[in-house]
Amino acid sequence: MSQPQAAVGASVPRVDARLRVTGRSKYASDNNPDGVVHAVIVDSTVGRGRVTGIDARAALAQTGVLKVISHLNAPKLPPLQGPYPPPGSLRAFQDDRVRFFGQPVAVVVATTLEVAQHAASLVKVSYDAQPPSTDMGAADPAGAPETYARGDADEALKAADVKLDLAYRMARNHHNPMEPANTVARWDGDRLTLWEKTNWVSGTVMTMAAEFGLTRDKIRVIAPVLGGGFGSAGRTWVHTVIAAMAARDVKRPVKLALTRRQTYFGVGFRPAYEYGLRLGSDRRGRLTASVHDARAETSSYETHREGVLIPGRMLYSTPNVRQVYGHVPLDVNTPTFMRGPGYASGAYPGESAMDELAHELGLDPIELRLRNEPSADESSGLPFSTRRLRDCYRVGAREFGWHRRNSKPRSTRDGDWLVGMGMAAGVYDTERSEAQVSVARRRRQRPAAVRHQRHGSRHGHVHDPGRRRRPRPDHASGDFPARRLPHAPGPRPRRLADHGQCRPCRPGRLRQAAGAGHHARGQGRGITVARRRPR
Repeated sequence: MSQPQAAVGASVPRVDARLRVTGRSKYASDNNPDGVVHAVIVDSTVGRGRVTGIDARAALAQTGVLKVISHLNAPKLPPLQGPYPPPGSLRAFQDDRVRFFGQPVAVVVATTLEVAQHAASLVKVSYDAQPPSTDMGAADPAGAPETYARGDADEALKAADVKLDLAYRMARNHHNPMEPANTVARWDGDRLTLWEKTNWVSGTVMTMAAEFGLTRDKIRVIAPVLGGGFGSAGRTWVHTVIAAMAARDVKRPVKLALTRRQTYFGVGFRPAYEYGLRLGSDRRGRLTASVHDARAETSSYETHREGVLIPGRMLYSTPNVRQVYGHVPLDVNTPTFMRGPGYASGAYPGESAMDELAHELGLDPIELRLRNEPSADESSGLPFSTRRLRDCYRVGAREFGWHRRNSKPRSTRDGDWLVGMGMAAGVYDTERSEAQVSVARRRRQRPAAVRHQRHGSRHGHVHDPGRRRRPRPDHASGDFPARRLPHAPGPRPRRLADHGQCRPCRPGRLRQAAGAGHHARGQGRGITVARRRPR
């Protein structure tokens, strides 16, 4: 059989496809070390307050229940040192405070999952409850906001020929991967082994070492398969600490998996945003000014930040820009990264506003963007490593038949549907970091060792080394993340000097029932736009 000239770009079977579709892929909670028992978390039923009592007598009376752990009997964890976990992170059962609805207040450990679930339902928790703050519109930002400015945006806006004053609200987005968060924890003396759902094995090692006051060489994390993450598996959440704490207490391996319901408050989410945007341009559509006022929710105990302002300062040529990004602490769990974190949230109002401006000027939306293409990143003065938006516009317009679109809103029908066509650009930065790769020469294998993975990484890492060394694809195999593999970058490695390549524009057809109200351009499910008329 002749060898392929390249594995990347060739039509080759996905290396783990058969295992996944036949249900034979072994996820973290599929591991059953000898003597494994099960843990189920008891969640807070109030959104803010203090726990005043925990009655676990009925739960402990159940046959098979080994322990009920709460702040009343949990071991005191050492003070955190270093960057992981992040400052202010929720810690497992270290006080009686309730910071958000669904916060773990106890955990039941039992010999079977069914007994643990039933016993958890019998634990009675009493509270001194207080009204939680969950409305971003009714709360004020805390701390110093993030700001950026170049030129004099306010004066340029006053002098602009065309002005838009727009407001956007973006709803919270929750991760819902096929595999919920789960872990299996086992202690061998002072050594901890975790079978963990994680994108970043090294981060889990650093977090657990800090939580338990261990050196990193005492922790082994195994994450062979990932059932989707979308960003939720990029950091180590408190349930992993709870599983390890319980395993050390009962001196047996402990398995803990979040339910689908618990996913909504047991891991982070893309935060909700309120985004005010004012644009100024001349009559030809050249942008002269933009003013951005963004507010995002975060938890009351930890501040989550992301690059929501970056698209607005570099995606289009704008000489005068002013931006403010405030964080509103609420009684919710901490947000986290989700698919294009920050950039996706920042691109939505910017792209919607460009469509609004195109409508006001009577310009084609693609033409307006072409007139504002920058020659370099104006936020840094550095050239782009890759920026092929002009090619994207040209190819996308050709493939989707952009020239056939009717630009008048609500003008095209398909039966009882209103049909529209729109486009938008997206951007995300290119990042890099140091990594180590181990290559073992075997008779039929050249495996690549990695310690950071995403969904589909096994296939990609197998075939990328295959392309460089030109083996037969079925002769390469991936040895997937475990603590003993070489160092690899985390989810957010060092950023390049510029903001990398822009994702292709996506012209598409938007449908709305003909009997429904006005559909704001760019408005999507879970997103509302409040449009103030241009001055």
